Amino acid sequence: MSIKALVWDIDDTLFDYTGADRAGMRGHLAAEGLLDAYGSLDQALVRWREITDVHWARFAAGESDWQGQRRDRVRAFLDRPLSDTEAEGWFERYAGHFEAAWALFPDTVPALDALAASHRHAVLSNSSFPNQDRKLRALGLRDRFESVLCAAELGVSKPAVAAFHAACDALGLPPHQVAYVGDHPEIDGRGAAEAGMFSIWIDRTGAHPAPESGPRGPHRIASLAELPVILGADTRFGAPSTFR
Repeated sequence: MSIKALVWDIDDTLFDYTGADRAGMRGHLAAEGLLDAYGSLDQALVRWREITDVHWARFAAGESDWQGQRRDRVRAFLDRPLSDTEAEGWFERYAGHFEAAWALFPDTVPALDALAASHRHAVLSNSSFPNQDRKLRALGLRDRFESVLCAAELGVSKPAVAAFHAACDALGLPPHQVAYVGDHPEIDGRGAAEAGMFSIWIDRTGAHPAPESGPRGPHRIASLAELPVILGADTRFGAPSTFR
């Protein structure tokens, strides 16, 4: 295996999106006087994430634009009609609480440091460039990546092969020389494998059933600390590999 570059997912791979989403939603619902309106925080989060999945799928299919899917998520979550201005305002207030809780996973910077000299790095995200570029800058990571590609600007989303190939093209490398690291077993893991990349699926919680392993499936790890061993980099950093 001769891997020259890594392409990274951001949310729940480098950045603790789920933790920030939980803390942000708690703060936002409390500020809006809605903390008791959904039974519990967990129930509110389940509803918010289900709605997000539905409207993200509409955006990925070209049925909505970036701002439109945000407004539609708010209307569905509150279950009432809102003007564009009202819906956007609600979402921006939520985003303020969410962003206040932004944090990297503890293994993110050590892994990037360990692989900085041995591999090139880029990002492929199912988001928008302004959103993810700002996030990476706020978290102090932007300068570590040669390119940041996002679905909103590409016009194609993971798990489509074309999205992964766009990231390889940005690096000027064939897919078999590029690894992809992401947290979703299908969107990231399966998608990258089908694109011919060396697919690495980080499953921090062990909560997902494992997709097919082997040459056509993603390789599962539990921590980014395993990457230097897998990729043959300096192994003075890293955890014993659960790679399979």
